[in-house]
Amino acid sequence: MRKYIKIGAFTLCCLLAVLTSCRKFLDVVPDNVATIDNAFTMRTQAMKFLFTCYSFMPRNGQLGDDPAMVGGDELWEVPDRGAYLDMAQGFQTKVGPLGDRFESMYQGIRDCNIFLENIGKVPDMQEEEKLRWISEVKFLKAYYHFILVRMYGPIPVIKTNLPISADVNQVKVVRDPVDSCFHYIAQLLNEAAPGLPLNIISPATEAGRITRPIALSLRAKVLVTAASPLFNGNTDQGNLKNHDGTQLFNTTFSKAKWDTAAVACKRAIAICEEAGMKLYVYNPAFQQYKLTDTINTQLSIRNAVAEKWNSEIIWANTQSNTAGLQRLISNWWDPKYLDGVITRGELSPPLKIAEMFYTDHGVPINEDKTWNYSGRYTLRTAEDADKLYVRKGYTTVKLHFDREPRFYADLGFDGAVYYGQGRFDDSKSLDLFYLEGKFKQRNGKGKYGYNTVTGYNLKKLINFQNTITSNNDYSVVDYPYPIMRLADLYLLYAEALNESAGPSAEVNKYIDLVRKRAGLGTVASSWTSFSTNPVKYLNQDGLRDIIQQERLIELAFESQRLWDLRRWKKSSDILNDQIRGWDMSQTTPESYYRITVLYNQTFGIKDYFWPISEDNMTANTNLVQNLGW
Repeated sequence: MRKYIKIGAFTLCCLLAVLTSCRKFLDVVPDNVATIDNAFTMRTQAMKFLFTCYSFMPRNGQLGDDPAMVGGDELWEVPDRGAYLDMAQGFQTKVGPLGDRFESMYQGIRDCNIFLENIGKVPDMQEEEKLRWISEVKFLKAYYHFILVRMYGPIPVIKTNLPISADVNQVKVVRDPVDSCFHYIAQLLNEAAPGLPLNIISPATEAGRITRPIALSLRAKVLVTAASPLFNGNTDQGNLKNHDGTQLFNTTFSKAKWDTAAVACKRAIAICEEAGMKLYVYNPAFQQYKLTDTINTQLSIRNAVAEKWNSEIIWANTQSNTAGLQRLISNWWDPKYLDGVITRGELSPPLKIAEMFYTDHGVPINEDKTWNYSGRYTLRTAEDADKLYVRKGYTTVKLHFDREPRFYADLGFDGAVYYGQGRFDDSKSLDLFYLEGKFKQRNGKGKYGYNTVTGYNLKKLINFQNTITSNNDYSVVDYPYPIMRLADLYLLYAEALNESAGPSAEVNKYIDLVRKRAGLGTVASSWTSFSTNPVKYLNQDGLRDIIQQERLIELAFESQRLWDLRRWKKSSDILNDQIRGWDMSQTTPESYYRITVLYNQTFGIKDYFWPISEDNMTANTNLVQNLGW
């Protein structure tokens, strides 16, 4: 039951709310006794407050609460279905910013501060447990600050709540320089780590709670972000200053930030490995059929995300399960159930994402000297050698042939074999489910329900064991949405080390570990043998491009691309491009595979950071607005 609590303090956190009301909701006070002290009179009540601190975590992977799903260019949605799609089309506004988190994150920080200030009063707790809870809340406080910095840039850092005696001028806080923000976040995470457990001992009751590997892995990501071009020597932000002239961005590049980030990544990898984490490989204790290496590799790629609490998951959000998301993106229209509307096929990768994946030689399609890049839109009919990728005898574009395993594991398209839907014997390829995406075909446009808007569907994020069993029944294997997994950390380390010291065997080692699981050769062998630029991986700039593309491919559709493009300062190039797909209103391959422009995106320098809402700017005149807004 939700209770009102009178908080006997103004806070620095909810900048508008502190000026209008000090009444807040918390799920912690028994019997309508509205005092903070009662929330810390015993362990059971303090635990409720602990979980209240967790409750502010954004719902990753949820369209209404995760801008990285459809707020960039990675997935496109049915028009007029969500605010973040409006943001992707350049309709952000400072009057009511789309996806504004300024108030909610500061509310979370406020409650974290209340917890930290009062947990010492609880009498019936062991000191070891109290230390763990303090460490968890310090982590959450750091995480909420990090979310704000990624979105808004320099922010007011809130170390403690203000007392009731604080006057209005004290409440009107100013933005701290961005380097100070990152320093404080990293410091909190460092303080939190020793008090956290190495592993969750009781997954049934504690899954999703913070561990030492989570804390140190987030710290690594924070420091990589701080070292990246958006925050490290960004001259575009040179004029962002507080009213007193304090410069909020250091416009001088610092290599030392990359050095620090590389050390942090290595430390995080060590603690993850100590905890027994490793890259996931599909190897079930029992399976009905002996599968080919082709399908085994695809399942290793898909299940690294869609199998809950697998060996690779560092941190997953238990407040953001994926059953609804899987129903939204699944497009498995079984011929037996053509009248069903349980699955919707609603999120669509554009053509640019399909072209991002490597060839089967593990290099970009425009670099592979054996692959016909200029002829990628011409037609080809699948043969026996293609039967586990494209339906044998089906005609599609050459773009869909001779691609890397992640292309086929992550994407569905017209004619693509879609392993699953209750059909698991891959020795009978013609019995496997496949997509038919042309006009009025079972997965195409022009029929009741929803469909892809670009001609591409998702396989990634969908558990392969899901099954449509009737017109109104879709059996879903649910899992919490991953926030960070080991492949992400490995690639962060490779990136930081390359920026710190340049190409090395150590950098290649961690890229190659990810590539090996994806069924690809090493960076050195792939570029040496197949690239038109065989020495690309031997220089820092070339290896940077390789690492960045590897991240975009490996972490595709996992709420990472939007943030990576921003921190690399590449959004203004890549998000000023057309969103293209196939001509969904056509019935023949010759007409269907004509490129159609769906939208023209716009992204300017101001769009790298969210605007602070006009309401908050009015409430606190000490705040300065982000540039361009």
